[in-house]
Amino acid sequence: MTENVKNVESNDIESKIIEAAKSLFLEKGFAETNMSDIAAKVGINRPALHYYFRTKDRMYQAVFGMIIQNIIPKVQDFIMAKDRPIAERVAGVVDTYYKMFSNNPSLPLFVVREIHRNVDYVINAITNSPMRQTFIKMASSLREEMDEGKLNTVPLSVLFYTFYGAMTFPFLTKNLAERLLNEDADNFDELLEVWKPYVIKQMVNLLSPQ
Repeated sequence: MTENVKNVESNDIESKIIEAAKSLFLEKGFAETNMSDIAAKVGINRPALHYYFRTKDRMYQAVFGMIIQNIIPKVQDFIMAKDRPIAERVAGVVDTYYKMFSNNPSLPLFVVREIHRNVDYVINAITNSPMRQTFIKMASSLREEMDEGKLNTVPLSVLFYTFYGAMTFPFLTKNLAERLLNEDADNFDELLEVWKPYVIKQMVNLLSPQ
């Protein structure tokens, strides 16, 4: 019983460390966050932090993995649901990303910042996570549908730029839009709902067989 309690406490502290690291990485970026910042946010000392994560790199991998586990399986389910209408599948993917970005509004900027800081580091994080194999499966599934004529043949790079450009740009430019277009920050969720049908329509037009 004592051993089980220790394991629960250990898992609880590890989860708190990952959440703290995630919060600081998104707020300050990887390079500007140090181990002392993370330890202080959790309320433990540096030696205790090192017991769970010896390096910041390992912590980055853990944070990356947590984000991936929260979104990729859901996205995969929609993309590979070949028996469902393409509009319904796209809507499911959009809703999944909307929820993720709404809960973590700094995430799109963090990813862009990290790509510019060290793209190899990001690629390495992807390669060492389950996401790599998931991307391969999703890409293969889409190519099969294109080969079968169920989807329009479109380069995957075009799909990538079209979808993620439409998905992330509102979050990346939120502050600019509020000032430039006199949009109310409190109405951002409503604006996303207005934007959503255009994203879906764009992807459906791109993928629907001619």
